[in-house]
Amino acid sequence: MSDVTDEFMTEMLKTTRRYTMVLLHRTARRGDPGADAVVWEHGRRNFALRRDGLICLVCPVVKDETDVAGLYIFSADLARTRKVMDDDPAVKAGIFTYEAHVIDGFPGDALSR
Repeated sequence: MSDVTDEFMTEMLKTTRRYTMVLLHRTARRGDPGADAVVWEHGRRNFALRRDGLICLVCPVVKDETDVAGLYIFSADLARTRKVMDDDPAVKAGIFTYEAHVIDGFPGDALSR
């Protein structure tokens, strides 16, 4: 691991930008009849929001022993993000719930290939 100086950290911290992180949670309704079709439309909407630049990062969680279904990073403020999430078909159907948090991130960060 390379050394990181205090000066480098100070300069990098000046470049942060506000984002909103969303943690998506599965509910018991995820197993309801018809839920798969609603989740499919939820996914379609995610692709559109991503294509339109509102979502910077979408990470579905591989089903595990928790109720966490996914992680998003939105380029919108908290109020706009909540409005978008409240209009999500799977949230409206009670299949998913979410929590939203304001975060700072470094523009240009990306998942590695």
